[in-house]
Amino acid sequence: MNLSPRDEPLSVGFVLLHRFTLLPFAAFVDCLRLAADEGDRSRQLRCHWTFMTSTGEPALSSCGATVSPCVTFRDPTEFDYIVVIGGVQDEKARRDAMALAYLRRAAGAGVPLVGLCTGVFALIQAGLMTGRRCCVSWYHHRDMIQRFPAIEPVADRLFVDDGDQITCAGGAAAADLAAYLIERHLGKAWAMKSLHIMLLEEARDGTQPQPQPVVFGKIEDRLVRRSLAVLEQHLGEAMSMDVLAERVGTSRRNLERRFRETLGVGPQKFARDLRLRYGLWLLHYTGKSVTEIGERCGFADTAHFSRHFRSAFGVTPSEMRKRANETGRDQVDPFFLHVEGRPAL
Repeated sequence: MNLSPRDEPLSVGFVLLHRFTLLPFAAFVDCLRLAADEGDRSRQLRCHWTFMTSTGEPALSSCGATVSPCVTFRDPTEFDYIVVIGGVQDEKARRDAMALAYLRRAAGAGVPLVGLCTGVFALIQAGLMTGRRCCVSWYHHRDMIQRFPAIEPVADRLFVDDGDQITCAGGAAAADLAAYLIERHLGKAWAMKSLHIMLLEEARDGTQPQPQPVVFGKIEDRLVRRSLAVLEQHLGEAMSMDVLAERVGTSRRNLERRFRETLGVGPQKFARDLRLRYGLWLLHYTGKSVTEIGERCGFADTAHFSRHFRSAFGVTPSEMRKRANETGRDQVDPFFLHVEGRPAL
């Protein structure tokens, strides 16, 4: 196939803050690298990228690895996008005044800004997120609410494109966002080239929900493992056990027996408890109403959702939402919640 790039390459400037998170940075820049050249030769032909820090010194990541060479901040108008990648968030997290000033300068020049992972915190600190939607990882949702109560975070999607500002939850979603921008500037073929070399089948849309923290211990039974994967992919619907059995290639009776032997409960109750955990997650990490959450979790009506939720967690969804919003109360971590009637995750 003869592919012709556009006349001007896609140019991206990276602002790497102290102890920046390495995975979203690597996923984003490698997607650019693979789209930039034929094969895997890494020449900056169709895409250009520049790593920048306030001092021009190598950037230290959160895992201790450093990235170099870095330069001091360049004229923001040299870039199509400026991507800021934040670091570990704690009470002693340093503010990079020079970096914040640079982001304000870039915004003033009309250069689109990308807040990647905790880079969105820097956009807030720079005063650039007022009245904006703000995509953040569910993992940092509570921290954002506590530190910036005037900001309304979005934690149920991968990234939000507001035109001149894009915010991304981080992690592997950085590759999806990079592919999205590559497709916009260079075409779909170049975006798919990058993703396929990275062993990713296709780019996820920004509106896709963030993967939920549903964790299981080691499960030896392959049939049960396959069933769990199907259930995780259909958290928003009450799948019948006949349909589930057909999807995994067995009978309903055998499916019931294998679930009880492996997990101590039948697949129908397990599936319902899984959807309730999803509802619990949505109560803590989104602003959706109880009615919306019940519908999204596949329950026929709010009363049905509330009744089963209270049976599982001892409180109603409204009471759980109130607890989650109480100042000073620790966030319930869905990783460690125990749903009655089956082993803790």
